[in-house]
Amino acid sequence: MIARISGLLIFKSLSHAIVDAHGIGYRIFLPLTTFYELPDTSQPVTLHIHTHVKDDAINLFGFYSSEEKEVFQLMISVSGIGPKLALNILSGISAGELIAAVSQGDLNRLIRIPGVGKKMAERIILELKDKMIKMVSFESVDKDINALSTDELKGDALSALINLGYKNQSAKTALDRIINEFPEPMTLENLLKRTLKFLAV
Repeated sequence: MIARISGLLIFKSLSHAIVDAHGIGYRIFLPLTTFYELPDTSQPVTLHIHTHVKDDAINLFGFYSSEEKEVFQLMISVSGIGPKLALNILSGISAGELIAAVSQGDLNRLIRIPGVGKKMAERIILELKDKMIKMVSFESVDKDINALSTDELKGDALSALINLGYKNQSAKTALDRIINEFPEPMTLENLLKRTLKFLAV
């Protein structure tokens, strides 16, 4: 199964690209969010690939980031959503925005995506909310404290903890305790892990 392709971009359009890898041209379907990130033709490119096997075809779906690929794979696990619809959805909202909307149960934001009605939005939230809350906590952001001020880092961590169901005040207290005890630079992931461990005691 193909998981990633690196090569020369020899063609690109709104719906797909062709990447030449060692003399083989791979047609790769992609969302608009990935299309916007593509280099000019004849330039090197690397895409994260989901290989979709059907009875009559093998289709490749490409993504600029591994996060976007993971969101796509979660989307096609929802009943009634196939690869093409999942691509259309990701063309109407970034992976980060979609993760935030689903993890927060923001039905109105999902309904504004072209092709997503109320019933489908409700189904997406029902089936993916818990999974996307985990992505908010540990995968969607990997900034370190050197790129963020302490207040910004604390704000991102607080938002993630609230999404996990912790009360605002208890989460703030725990974060203050961890930041005071561990003044050395740390990533958001490390801050969350230490805070969650403290809250579990």
